[in-house]
Amino acid sequence: MSLPVKVLIIDDSAVARRALSNILSSDPGIEVVGTAPDALIGLRKISELQPDVLTLDVEMPKMDGLTFLERLMKSNPMPVVMVSAYTQQGSETALRSLELGALEIIEKPRLEVREGLNDLAFAITEKVKAAAMAKVKSPRQQLLKTSPCFDVDTVLPRRAVSAKPGNSPLIAIGASTGGTEALRELLGALPCGLPGVVVVQHMPAPFTLSFAERLDQTCRIKVREAEEGALVKSSEALIAPGDRHMVILRENESYRVHLKDGEKVNRHRPSVDVLFRSVAMACGSSAMGLLLTGMGSDGAQGLSEMLHAGATTLAQDEASCVVFGMPRIAIEQGAAQHVLNLEQMARLLIEQCA
Repeated sequence: MSLPVKVLIIDDSAVARRALSNILSSDPGIEVVGTAPDALIGLRKISELQPDVLTLDVEMPKMDGLTFLERLMKSNPMPVVMVSAYTQQGSETALRSLELGALEIIEKPRLEVREGLNDLAFAITEKVKAAAMAKVKSPRQQLLKTSPCFDVDTVLPRRAVSAKPGNSPLIAIGASTGGTEALRELLGALPCGLPGVVVVQHMPAPFTLSFAERLDQTCRIKVREAEEGALVKSSEALIAPGDRHMVILRENESYRVHLKDGEKVNRHRPSVDVLFRSVAMACGSSAMGLLLTGMGSDGAQGLSEMLHAGATTLAQDEASCVVFGMPRIAIEQGAAQHVLNLEQMARLLIEQCA
């Protein structure tokens, strides 16, 4: 039997510390080795207790969570799960924490903290265990929510692939834990002039708009959050909004976005499998599918369907993944024609789409 994941909780709220400690301790695969009311005490306890994972608040006395996170990742990189009361106002803060190295984010309730955290107990324990599996190699390296595990057929029944593939090529990308930084690196390397890009990144609803805007500031191609009916355009990437499935529909020789509610697929909405299946049906051999870092299996089935529809399929290699979960499953199932790092992926996209 594997050893339990050792967790240190850093939060200035005594109520939150107790609630998190009770929730995490209830899982036999997790051991809470200590708590700290501020970052400075937390830093000392990291040295003493050698935890596998930290849970970290953002607003704390003496040193705020982001400053602490930045210093920690430069001196002693380790898996960190942010636990923050910020949502809309804190979306920039949340994105900054992901850039600095946090692997997951828990949206801590502002009111009735104990009850609110207890409602998120399953997600909290799963995120902590997912973070423990991650490889943290740099300051820059998000979301498994509780739900039944529905199959992609629940949201998007399989249909025959069009006998006439669209003349317009399309690039579809799926990512989860570690994907925020992977997408920044991959999309940032792409020049203008390439086919339209559609992306599912597992991320809660309050963050996808800010994430797209931040990518747009650093990429040569335009990046924006997808809207219902949006046309997929060359030199542009559309990020699926949090909590909506993104489906690609063919319209003559163009493609449009359709956003769906429906059940979570593989415990995710948006789901990579839903996107990839829709691309296989709409684009056939005109598409390219990329499955990046992430925990779980979402995207593996869809990538296989894209391959059988004639698309070119790529999976991120283990060495460059933060969590080698989703790509590993796809590779094991024979769904990936190419297993590459992010730089090699960008180069292949440019070569094949030139």
